[in-house]
Amino acid sequence: MKFVDEATIDIAAGAGGSGCASFRREKFIPFGGPNGGDGGRGGSVYAVGDPNLNTLIDYRYARRHEARNGEPGRGSDQFGAAADDIVLRMPMGTIITDLDTAAVLAELLVPGEKVLLAKGGDGGFGNLHFKSSTNRAPRQKTPGWPGEARRLRLELRVLADVGLLGMPNAGKSTLIAAISNARPKVADYPFTTLHPNLGVVRVGPEQSFVVADIPGLIEGASEGAGLGHLFLRHLQRTQLLLHVVDFAPLDDAIDPVAQVRTLVAELKKYDAGLHAKPRWIVLNKIDMIPAEEREARVKAFVRRLRWKGPVFAISALSREGCEPLIRAVYQHVSAVRQPAAAAVDPRFAGAGTSTG
Repeated sequence: MKFVDEATIDIAAGAGGSGCASFRREKFIPFGGPNGGDGGRGGSVYAVGDPNLNTLIDYRYARRHEARNGEPGRGSDQFGAAADDIVLRMPMGTIITDLDTAAVLAELLVPGEKVLLAKGGDGGFGNLHFKSSTNRAPRQKTPGWPGEARRLRLELRVLADVGLLGMPNAGKSTLIAAISNARPKVADYPFTTLHPNLGVVRVGPEQSFVVADIPGLIEGASEGAGLGHLFLRHLQRTQLLLHVVDFAPLDDAIDPVAQVRTLVAELKKYDAGLHAKPRWIVLNKIDMIPAEEREARVKAFVRRLRWKGPVFAISALSREGCEPLIRAVYQHVSAVRQPAAAAVDPRFAGAGTSTG
């Protein structure tokens, strides 16, 4: 299935039904009085986060979503029926923005979270609504109120704990396939990854985290070169970045240290917040380096880069060094999760969800 992470749609809630002006007319009851009912409410439009969806492709081709109008009121004290609401199911991590006002209406971060996007119009009043002791034969009625209409921009930012970034052919797809249940395309040419891949890494019973792999970045990515710039937004929700480096390039002219510096500069140009995220270096393909040379080459790399953070030397192909990396990542992710969970009082955990 084609991966789509942006879409523009038009939504329109239903209008309320008109009220009815009617009078009761039966034999032997000359002054039956008003009996015109109110109109029904128009249907509203809601968005719901669905963890089973991972793309916005449904909204690339179905761009107009309209709820039905409420039924008009009728005589004999009959009120019009309210129209059914429309529920638009969207993948988790979708940001919904009003194109006219640029206001963010919702971010779907909780499974099953239901957010009102466009409210249906209320029904009009029938003349039954206006009767009183001084107005016994009212002929007033009101039309239904119109429903809200909006033009929306949908932007998907995948929800992942850890993000993989690196140059093309650094081995990110091989790594995510080695440590998780993801099965991305792996080949010996650049840009085999054309869209983000998500994988769940199982560390132990009830111990897991989600990792995201995006297409490889090249110099000039922040200005639009290559493919990775289209998907850098998917790393903005992550808690940790794993910078995968091809530590044994086939071309001797390629310098891994220079590649790291180039990619870091692109991150800084794209988003200062993304550049400031915790980032670990993962030196991949050490199986292509003689065992007696590995330690010295890793130390030389760290010294030239002047790197102070964690460094892991692994082989995604043979899984050498992957287990310590997984354990360390899980400990970091768990440490970040615990303060966030403690900050939410369970009594008010669902208070921010809008259900209309």
